[in-house]
Amino acid sequence: MSTLAYSEPYKLSAGALALLVHGVFFTLLYFGFSWQMQNPQGMVVDIWEDLPQSEEAAVAPPPPPQAEPVRTEQPAPPRAVKSAPAKAEIELKAKKKTKKPKEEKEEVVARLTPKQLAAQKAAYAKRLQQESEQQAREAERLAQAKEQAAAAGRVVDEYVAKISAKIRRNIVAPPGVSSKIRAEFDVTLLPGGQVMETELTRSSGNNAYDSAVERAILKSQPLPLPPDAAMFNRFRDLHLKFSPD
Repeated sequence: MSTLAYSEPYKLSAGALALLVHGVFFTLLYFGFSWQMQNPQGMVVDIWEDLPQSEEAAVAPPPPPQAEPVRTEQPAPPRAVKSAPAKAEIELKAKKKTKKPKEEKEEVVARLTPKQLAAQKAAYAKRLQQESEQQAREAERLAQAKEQAAAAGRVVDEYVAKISAKIRRNIVAPPGVSSKIRAEFDVTLLPGGQVMETELTRSSGNNAYDSAVERAILKSQPLPLPPDAAMFNRFRDLHLKFSPD
């Protein structure tokens, strides 16, 4: 009877301990299972184009102080220059211009010595003589040229008359031709007086008379020319007029 009475208190404490141990075990098991069931948190990655600057570089430097605009003072307008000196110069120049050449010449002569004055007079007289001689030679040359031209004109007129007369002597005019008609020809000559070409420039209105004049020109070769060959250019091209007189 005494053994049973002492053994029951030990059984009660052992059961309570076992119950506490199982409770702690189930608590740990529950929290461990719930911890494994939580989803892992994802990682966030930032991609940088450039390396981040340090905090000192990231801070922008303060802007430089703006310079105050410099105020430029407007230049003072130029002062009006008095025109008195310019007016005086103009009047002086006007006086010089209005001075007569005779007065200027007298002033220059007054400053010359007698020897210098005599030398200037001699040079002036010599220059006048040279100019006079040159003018005389020029007048003589013009007179000679005029005389030569007149003489050449007389020679041309003389030989043109001789040529026309020789051709007229050889014209055989058809009967009944009026004396009022006229035929004109351009005649080209060679140096010996031979006819190189004839051209009727104005008809008389009578073909028979025109043909008679042309035949007379060709028949009159060689036409008379002056002996001076230098004058042939005056007879190379002739314009001749013919009419029955």
